[in-house]
Parts: sequence; C-alpha cells; structure tokens
Amino acid sequence: MFLRGFTILFLSCTSIIIHLNFCLSTIPFSLNSLPLAGNFSFDEVTLSHAARDFGNRYQYNPMAVLHPESASDIAATIKHIWLMGPRSQLTVAARGHGHSLQGQAQAHGGVVINMESLKVPEMQVHVGNTPYVSVSGGELWINILHETLKYGLAPRSWTDYLHLTVGGTLSNAGVSGQAFRHGPQISNVHQLEIVTGTGDMVKCSKEQNEDLFHSVLGGLGQFGIITRATILLEPAPDMVKWTRVLYSDFTAFTRDQEQLISEEKSFDYIEGFVIINRTGLLNNWRSSFKPQDPVQASQFNSDGKTLYCLELAKYFTLEEINVVNQEVEKHLSHLNFIPSTLFLTEVTYIDFLDRVHVSEVKLRSKGLWNIQHPWLNLFIPKSNIHHFAQVVFGNILTETSNGPVLIYPLNKSMWDNKTSVVIPEEDIFYLVAFLASAVPSSNGTDGLEHIISQNKRILEYCQRANLGVKQYLPHYMSQEEWRAHFGPQWEAFVQRKCVYDPLAILAPGQRIFQKSIT
Repeated sequence: MFLRGFTILFLSCTSIIIHLNFCLSTIPFSLNSLPLAGNFSFDEVTLSHAARDFGNRYQYNPMAVLHPESASDIAATIKHIWLMGPRSQLTVAARGHGHSLQGQAQAHGGVVINMESLKVPEMQVHVGNTPYVSVSGGELWINILHETLKYGLAPRSWTDYLHLTVGGTLSNAGVSGQAFRHGPQISNVHQLEIVTGTGDMVKCSKEQNEDLFHSVLGGLGQFGIITRATILLEPAPDMVKWTRVLYSDFTAFTRDQEQLISEEKSFDYIEGFVIINRTGLLNNWRSSFKPQDPVQASQFNSDGKTLYCLELAKYFTLEEINVVNQEVEKHLSHLNFIPSTLFLTEVTYIDFLDRVHVSEVKLRSKGLWNIQHPWLNLFIPKSNIHHFAQVVFGNILTETSNGPVLIYPLNKSMWDNKTSVVIPEEDIFYLVAFLASAVPSSNGTDGLEHIISQNKRILEYCQRANLGVKQYLPHYMSQEEWRAHFGPQWEAFVQRKCVYDPLAILAPGQRIFQKSIT
C-alpha cells in the first residue's frame, strides 16, 4: 500500500510538472501567434539586457521582450495575457531607457515591453495659443527638446537628465529645478493614451476618463501603460544665465531658497546641493564658470565646513540680455551667500538642459557609468528640514565625494492632489536626493554596502523622528510598507488597481501587488 501510494503521488507530481512545463513551452508560441506589426525576442542577450537598469542591483530575466511598433501591439499582448486569466504566471513591465533604480521595469518570467520601439505615430508639434506636442510614451525628452525647438517652443518642466522616456517620468512625477514654478512634469500633461491591465486602449484627460488620467500620473505603472502623451509647451529662450553661490550657514541657505521660489519673476530654475569634505572645491566648478571676483575666489577657504551650493538659472532671448543682467544682479543682491563664491556663466538653453549628458559621456569613457547606483530620494516637509539637516548632514553623511546630494524646495500648490503621487502635506517641501555611485569591489565609504547602510540609517532616523518624509521613486519590499507610504491614499490606490488592472499584470517590479496564480 505504501509503494502504491508513493507511486500515485510521484506520478501525480510528475504530471503537474509536465503540465506546467508544457504550458510554459507553449507561451512563446502563443505570443508569436499574435498578429502584431512588431515582434517578440526570446534570445538570452535581449532578455539579459531587459533585466538590467541604471541601479544595477536587481536582475530578473523576463520570458520575452516585445518590440512594439504601435500601441495596438501593446494592447493585443496585454489583452492576450489578460484572457489567459490567473492560470498564467505572465506579467508585463514597460521599459523605457532603463533608468529605473531597483528593478521597477523588470518582469521576472514575464514580458518586458521595449517602449523605445514605439514610433507610430511620429511626434507632432502643434503651435497656437496653447501649443503642445503629441509624443510616444517611449520618446526621450532630449528628442522632444530638439524637435520643439525647431518651432521656437519647449516643454515647461524637466528632469535634470533628459535621456529618459516620457512614460517613465510621467509614471513617477518628473522633478527638477523648474518644478517650483511649473510643477512636476505630471502637472504639464494635457492628454494621455493608455493601455490598461485588461488590454483596453483608452484616451484620457481632465475632461475625459478623468479618474484613469489622474491614476496613471505618478501611478508607478500600476494602472496602465502610457503609449502616448500630449505635453504642454511654452516659448523657448535662447540662452541661460547660470549662477552658483556658496553658503556655510544652512538657515541662510534655506531662507534664500524659500524666498526665491515665492517670488514671481526671480529665476526659472532653482536647485541646491550639499558639499561635505570636498577639497579644491572652487577649482572643480565647470571650466566655463567664471568667478565674479577672481582674487577673492582664489583666497576662499572652507575650513572643513559643510557647504551648501545654490544653483540658479535665468532664461532669456538674445534681445533681453541687458534687462536680464540687471534682474539677476538685483535678485543676487538680496541673498546672503559668501560673496567671494559668486560664479557665473552663460550657455545656450539646450546646453543647460542637457548638462548631465556631458558627465555621462565622461563617465562612460572611464567605465564608471554602468556601475551600481543605490540612490535615495526623499520629500521632506519644510518644518522638519532643519532637524533633518542637523542629523543627516551633521552626523550620518560623512562625505559627498561619491555623488551629489541635491536639496531644493518645491511649492505644493503646483502639484495636482488628484494624481497618484505621494507628497508631504505642507505648502513647501524639499526634495533631498542622495545620488551616490558605488565603486566596484570597494569596502570603504564609497562601496555599495556602506552606502546602503547609510541610506538605511537615514530612513530609520526619519521614521523614528516622525518627520513626515515620503520617498520619491519609492521602493519597498512588503505591502505593509506600501500601505504606510500611501497612508490615507492607500484605499483609493487599491481600488484603482482593482478597476484598471484587476489581475495585477502590470509593473510587478514595483513589488506593490502580486499576481494571483491558480
């Protein structure tokens, strides 16, 4: 009886395994049978590439990579997986330029959609009283800039790095030094075309399918894939007056930043960054920067203090140069920076916006671009920024030589509270971004383990001190942590998931929801 029972159990398990393997082996065939203009890839090189991102810490190979030509290819693929129901393990992740940090655009054993393959229809610029550009969700912002400049126009809000896709930044928020004035990129979208988790193609805006429109913006890819977006434009300037000044007093630094973002016609871009244990600082500015007083600048000595750099930009056309010079001088005269550290330059608008790409080219040439990037981005309420700075910049963070630490204020009034993105409750809050790069095989302060430990200490302090901090580009490993992140918005977030992606097919790499498999 024992042998008979064991034999039956063995044969049953074998049958299940054979059935599963058969199902898995038929999936590539069923995907390839779909009538698509694009195509699927199943080769190891393509799958391995889709399992890597800028963070370079998580690598989960998909079963297939879709190279769509149109949104219809994406809709047909998701509809096919939706109709397979919960018996299929397939999930779907949209991958843009691969700049995610923690595997958010990966789909282990699922389908990764190469959004940069999406080219139909082409980019279309519309001029008029309310100019806009209609673009693919897989289009890079740098390409949008080049195209719109042909018409003397440009988007109003940017990220610091332009080699990112539209769908990628709109799924998060899209923040840079212009956000205090124009809001994040998700505040500058007129219309979206979405493929939901049931494979439906839907056009949405504030007037049409409003709930889906707001769900997807800042929705971390949970409710649909952005296949097309209409981005608002404004007249583009020719040049940028670019200024950097230093502070040794954090109170003066934040007071000046907050004053500048409250003024209507101060600057068009305002950011700041922290400098700890950096030597030869003034000699390390970009070579194009010139000190206003070279003699004073050469005598500057930081005395080992933590310094805070305020970075300002004023946009102008060639005809406005004299007026702009006067305005910049007037605004600078009201600030409390260290006088000898005033550095200025003038560059073209496109050179300013694409400034990070210059650093990318240099790092790639040295083999230092495709390394691990354990970044941490936080939104911190204004009321607690001084407590945060005192502990983090004073005790936890020992140096900033392995990557910049950005810090600048944002106006909550420029954010739409109907979207899915989570921000602090106060009218002014700060973005603080720890953009560290880990040196391969290092066991020191520039090594991966040290940086991760440092990030953990920062997060633990924020939670312990109850600072009301929210992560930007958030990453959590459990649904309990996600529930805490969303707070009062969690129930609405779950409800939207049930409506637009009921099988939890989309964006599994965010680790918010898990597909139920039977």
